Amino acid sequence: MDARILLALDDDPDATSLALARRLGIARNTLQARLQRLAASGAVREFSRRVDPAALGRGLVAFVSIELSQTTGRRAPAALRAYPEVVEMHSTTGQSDLLLKVVARDPADLHRLTGEFLTVPEVVRTSTTISLQEEMPLRLRALLEAVAGEG
Repeated sequence: MDARILLALDDDPDATSLALARRLGIARNTLQARLQRLAASGAVREFSRRVDPAALGRGLVAFVSIELSQTTGRRAPAALRAYPEVVEMHSTTGQSDLLLKVVARDPADLHRLTGEFLTVPEVVRTSTTISLQEEMPLRLRALLEAVAGEG
C-alpha cells in the first residue's frame, strides 16, 4: 500500500489527501497516517530533491573521490557537508573513502571547490570526474512499481 501511495503522489504531487484517498480506495485518515509514518521514517524526502541545480546556475556536475587520512578522526564529512555545492556524499570502499556529487557554475568554480576540499583536515587526496551528460537521472518509479506489484 505504501508503494501505491508513493506512486499516486509521484503522479500528482499537488493532489489533496482526500483526492489521493479516493483514487486509492482507502480512508483519508489511513492515507494521512501512512504519509506521516513514511515522512517520519525518512521514506519521503524533502521537496528540494526535485530542484535542478542548473536552474540555480550550477549546471556542471562532477563526482569527487576523496581519500582521508587513516590516522585521524572522522571530522571531514561534517566539514564537507558545510559546502552547499556538495549535494550528495557517500562513504565508500576501495581506494577512496568518500564519493561526493558536487555542482558548480563552470570548470573554474569546480577547480576552486576541489582546491578548498584539500584544505579540509584529514583530506589527503581528491580525484574529480566531470559528468558530460546525465544519461539517466535518479529514478525510483520503476522500483516503486515493482514493489507495488509484489503486494
